[in-house]
Amino acid sequence: MTDEFDKLSGRVPPKASNEARVRALAAAMQAFDETQENSTATQGSVPPVRQSSIFNRIWSPIMNRKLLAGSALATLLVVPAAAFLTLELTRSTTLPGDIGTEIAVKEEPKQKAAPVAKPSSTAATADESLAAAKKLEGSGSPAPEDTDSKAQATADEPEIAQLLARAREQKTVEVQSAPQVASPAPAAETEADAMANQAMSDSAAQLSAEGGAQGRLTYLPAPVVSREIQPVQPENRERFAKADSNPMKSVATDPVSTFSIDVDTASYAFARRSLMEGQMPDRDAVRVEEMVNYFPYDWPRPTSAAEPFKATVTVMPTPWNGGTRLMHVAVKGYDVVPSEAPKANLVFLIDVSGSMDEPDKLPLLKAAFRLLVEKLKPEDTVSIVTYAGNAGTVLEPTTVKDKARILQAIDTLQPGGSTAGAEGIDAAYRLAEKAFVKGGVNRVMLATDGDFNVGPASDDELKEMIEAKRKSGIFLSVLGFGRGNYNDALMQTIAQNGNGTAAYIDTLAEAQKTLVEEAGSSLFPIAKDVKLQVEFNPAAIAEYRLIGYETRALKREDFNNDKVDAGDIGSGHSVTAIYEVTPKGSPAVLNDDLRYKAADKPEAGATANAGELAFLKIRYKKPDSDRSELITTPVTEGNAVPSLGEAPNDVRFSVAVAAFGQKLSGVTAVEDYSYDAVIELAAASKGADPFGYRGEFVNLVRLAKGLSGGGSSAN
Repeated sequence: MTDEFDKLSGRVPPKASNEARVRALAAAMQAFDETQENSTATQGSVPPVRQSSIFNRIWSPIMNRKLLAGSALATLLVVPAAAFLTLELTRSTTLPGDIGTEIAVKEEPKQKAAPVAKPSSTAATADESLAAAKKLEGSGSPAPEDTDSKAQATADEPEIAQLLARAREQKTVEVQSAPQVASPAPAAETEADAMANQAMSDSAAQLSAEGGAQGRLTYLPAPVVSREIQPVQPENRERFAKADSNPMKSVATDPVSTFSIDVDTASYAFARRSLMEGQMPDRDAVRVEEMVNYFPYDWPRPTSAAEPFKATVTVMPTPWNGGTRLMHVAVKGYDVVPSEAPKANLVFLIDVSGSMDEPDKLPLLKAAFRLLVEKLKPEDTVSIVTYAGNAGTVLEPTTVKDKARILQAIDTLQPGGSTAGAEGIDAAYRLAEKAFVKGGVNRVMLATDGDFNVGPASDDELKEMIEAKRKSGIFLSVLGFGRGNYNDALMQTIAQNGNGTAAYIDTLAEAQKTLVEEAGSSLFPIAKDVKLQVEFNPAAIAEYRLIGYETRALKREDFNNDKVDAGDIGSGHSVTAIYEVTPKGSPAVLNDDLRYKAADKPEAGATANAGELAFLKIRYKKPDSDRSELITTPVTEGNAVPSLGEAPNDVRFSVAVAAFGQKLSGVTAVEDYSYDAVIELAAASKGADPFGYRGEFVNLVRLAKGLSGGGSSAN
């Protein structure tokens, strides 16, 4: 093959005109464009490709000026060779005449390439002219001298230069006017960057209008600005009530502890969500008592409704402090048989403001209420009120036997508007009064992310409104949803003053637990204004500290004051309170003895009660009464176990939860008690776990350990 080309190169071909050359190149380009028209190339960047060395060795001598100028064989060789050359040029890494310009591929979807004009010296496209000019300009090994062909080549040089200049000019326009491959805009641009990008866009738009896209392989310039994309962090407007942890108190000066019971569980669910999302929960969001009371416990139950509570006290060594003991108080409420449950009149007060337009808010809320409707009895009544820019009644009081109508009303809820929460609460109470059931359960169930941005001027005014409605016998419970806007402080205030409970729903499984499995305790109260008071014997106990219940503290005199509001207990509810106490004479005592204390003389009755460690009192009102009743229980060494391992599983597991809650909230007393110790205690006392709640807790402690760096205290 090489010998044949050598023979051909030695011959003198007939002279070819410029028109013949251009026609040959145009025919090759037309064949190339028709091939591209049927191509299915994808959009993207073409990797740099090195041109064939064999091609260069063959093409250079053939396309020498002298050979092209005098050989009739040029026409036969140019047609197929030009097509291959054009393909190679298209695949190369840089465009002749452009500096630092990258090549990208863009194919116009569902659009054919523009037809090629009939070949002529002036109708060739920019690609054709460029290819022709470059080849006429010559590249490769020099050919033998020939006077006539050299003269012709010299005469052609001005025309060749003109073709090359025009081709480059046309190619520049084509490059700038080509459609750009979309790329994500930076999250944050400087003003200069924005102006540069806008100028480039305007220029490209103008050139595109003038020249138009060709709908085929196109050279694209590199972007003007390249900047790392930074995700936009949403504003966090969550609010939590701040409360310092209870201090260690001296029995000599402050022997009585009084607080309102709390059966809320929102804090545990919120902390769980934070840990599952890879972050430690806000310390103010952690309420230890709500974490402890989240779990079901099999405490001893009362035998009849005549005495709605049974208290069980266990005294044991403290796992995180060898010089103290824990006094564990477990209270179990009477469990109402479902057939004896009173008729329920429920009003669903649903937040449909714009902030609820997230998957874990309104959609989850609707699914949760559908579960609750399935749990209710046919004679129960449901109403639905929504609030956004203003409140509206979606469903008038409707019996559950018309379940399809209730579910349809739930399904039609859509988000939008601001949050006129106070107006919605007022409308909900009006509907509750309209369908009021005497002797039954009358309750408003507020479901929201807590973003009350329209309504009373302060939380205190909203609190007063709810207190006034509570006196009519209509209670209020709160279901919190979502993150970002959650106003936990306000939700707690509303629930406490509405004689209701506060729960946080982060998953459909949590909705099942709160509204289905625990529906009796959530909806049917067995007692209201329940208060606990513990008096410690100074002869046996030097100091004490109540774990949790910081937001439920009451004054000593409030215990006997029936006008003071307190928490409520529902059917089957269990309440746990844990004190850390320091025995008299223990080296762990923190407070010095008083210099001017009274003479150590036994007071009246002290001798008779010498064996007591403390005295527990529970005061409560029946749901339909305004007068409180009293239950008392003395605590003695008979309630003590010699070691933590001898305590019941439920007691030990609740202690593990209390330790974990204290670590999350930053209590210094458990600084040296490791996460591994919490895991070991919880895993060993997990016991029966039919719903997997306790196994989930152990996993959460492991997550907290990892997120905190594995240290002994929460960060």
